[in-house]
Amino acid sequence: MDNQNFRDLDNKVALITGAQRGVGLATAIRLARGGAKVVMADLPNVDIASAAATVAQHGEVSHHGVDIADEASVKDLIAFTLDTYGRLDILDNNAARQGLREDVDVLSMEQAVWDSVFAVNARGTMLMCKHGITAMSQSGGGSIINISSGTALAGNLYQTAYACTKGAINTLTKYIATQYASVGIRCNALALGLIETEKLKESLPQEMRDLYTSYKLIPRLGKPEDIAEMVAFLGSDRTPWITGQIYGVDGGFFAKAPQVTGEVKMMQDMQLSVGGE
Repeated sequence: MDNQNFRDLDNKVALITGAQRGVGLATAIRLARGGAKVVMADLPNVDIASAAATVAQHGEVSHHGVDIADEASVKDLIAFTLDTYGRLDILDNNAARQGLREDVDVLSMEQAVWDSVFAVNARGTMLMCKHGITAMSQSGGGSIINISSGTALAGNLYQTAYACTKGAINTLTKYIATQYASVGIRCNALALGLIETEKLKESLPQEMRDLYTSYKLIPRLGKPEDIAEMVAFLGSDRTPWITGQIYGVDGGFFAKAPQVTGEVKMMQDMQLSVGGE
């Protein structure tokens, strides 16, 4: 589908955090192409203006700096959005602190690392929801899309703090959906698999990317545009009855049972011994 001509978000105002690159930038482009007026937000020291100039080729866009872990900064961002466009319809909580080398196993975890990840991912998402809901309720409601992660769905040997924050976001999503449906707020989350952003290419060797790909039912890593389409879908009027859901957007990674080394060959041998058509 050529989403450049798919005006599914006309007259909506969308706010995206972590919008300077990767998934956030792709989402801004998709929503702008869909007809939304987009506010792109990222850290004050990030060059969000250049990213906004790219998005401006596809639609109407503004930009603003924000530290989502700071409530005053969040309030300022929401006020900017309302001052600029008069309403808020879609909130995409994409900003996150991730990929820290110090985010390791529990016994090795430094409290400062744990607190810094939770400050941005958990508290920051809550603050964006808190003040976003207030703005949305003034114009009849809206759609919140929280960006979560498949790391919250199963254990691993590293990224402990990050995964726990994403578990918190999943719970927060259901609570917001429950508490604010009466004022027209829908809230859903996307549990992402590995997305092949420039940042991922810089941090994860090709051999590791190939290994992850081999476990997916759809044999490739995700693209930022895959996530952008889901945000556009949940933010549109096509999904008025969907709320409180955690959607896995991971190429089927968690739908597939884990395979022990040699399991596939053993199953193939068993099928050959039994015979078949």
